[in-house]
Amino acid sequence: MKVPSTLFLKGHFPSSILLLRTAKGTPNVKLHPILCLCKGIQTSSYEISNGSYHPTVQQTKEKNTVEKPSRKIESIGAFQKLPIVMPSIDILGSALRKAKRISPTKGIANIAKREKNKGAKQLDALMKELAVPLRTYVENFPNKTYLHPYERSLVELTLGDGYYEKVLQKVDGLRKRVVSVGKEHASLCAKSSSKREAEERLNEGLQKIEEIFAQERKVVDDLLDVAKTLRAMPVINLETPTLCLVGAPNVGKSSLVHVLSTGKPEVCNYPFTTRGILMGHIILNYQKFQVTDTPGLLKRHDEDRNNLEKLTLAVLSHLPTAVLYVHDLSGECGTSPSDQFSIYKEIRERFTGHLWLDVVSKSDLLKTSPVVYATEEPYPTQLELEKYRKSGPEGAINVSVKTQDGLNELKLRVHELLNLQMAKIKNTSNNQDK
Repeated sequence: MKVPSTLFLKGHFPSSILLLRTAKGTPNVKLHPILCLCKGIQTSSYEISNGSYHPTVQQTKEKNTVEKPSRKIESIGAFQKLPIVMPSIDILGSALRKAKRISPTKGIANIAKREKNKGAKQLDALMKELAVPLRTYVENFPNKTYLHPYERSLVELTLGDGYYEKVLQKVDGLRKRVVSVGKEHASLCAKSSSKREAEERLNEGLQKIEEIFAQERKVVDDLLDVAKTLRAMPVINLETPTLCLVGAPNVGKSSLVHVLSTGKPEVCNYPFTTRGILMGHIILNYQKFQVTDTPGLLKRHDEDRNNLEKLTLAVLSHLPTAVLYVHDLSGECGTSPSDQFSIYKEIRERFTGHLWLDVVSKSDLLKTSPVVYATEEPYPTQLELEKYRKSGPEGAINVSVKTQDGLNELKLRVHELLNLQMAKIKNTSNNQDK
């Protein structure tokens, strides 16, 4: 049993202490070996083993401990860096063709040895041709934890919470099974005692690996669908001013995006026409801006909202956007003016840091008397609601895509708003650089 020992044991002083001796005849030289010895005690600990000194395990661990740097959250654009995922049937077909082309190592004269060498190499090749692409996918699809908060929200709300990680785990599980079975059968083939046995074990191994991959290859196709879905997400440049259209369903947001930008959203007369985040661009005076159409919001608590509504809140929460809030007081959208007013007040109070512009759409349908739904409940601030029913929020622009009324003023005000947003982005960037 090794016994920890002090450095003061007789006859076992480290050689560094002996170097402190003063050469004979050297006058006026005063050394302080005790101080040096204390320093050695503070930085080192030893134990005796077979009459020699060895550093203790604790010291070795301390020296080898390296602090791992923490990973940074990625900037937006991770979805465009995703690896190309091949269909599972193509991966399997390619792997089988390449494996069967593998020949035995040259120079093996014995037929049995040559056959088992070829079999082991082919099984190993098939295993690698299947496992390497799967490993590449697992390693190169980003960890959701390190995605930008906006893109992390897109993954959760578009694919479903936990689905992304589940698919990657299944792909990695398939890779591990292919590697395990491949190694097992390659080893069995290499131990064959005859040419016939080697051929049988080769065929058995090829069949088993192919069978395992074929049974679970759907997870690879699921990953392919995930990659396609994520790549189709709109790319947003955080340094380019962005206009975000917000409002209740069917109030005319998509029609305004069509008027203002290069985006071509679907325009229909039913709720939740916008089934995701749609992006377009506005070019004003040779300046390029971004505009995004978001799914409509209904009057309800966050826990009751569907994923489409949560996408809208994710954009407002995680992206530096200016807001163009669209109101429809004509009674055509299916959401009462009082409900729209409640939604508007909540969103306006919740996202106070955004630059803001209010628009009342479908002005050609507005009537002299405000629209009142029979199912509407009395509003606490009735006077404020009556004013809203007549003309919307204070300072709102009345527009009509059908008659073109107010569109020129809207474009001018949007340009001013986006220039302010650009100045805000630059100011934020300068403050971060300091």
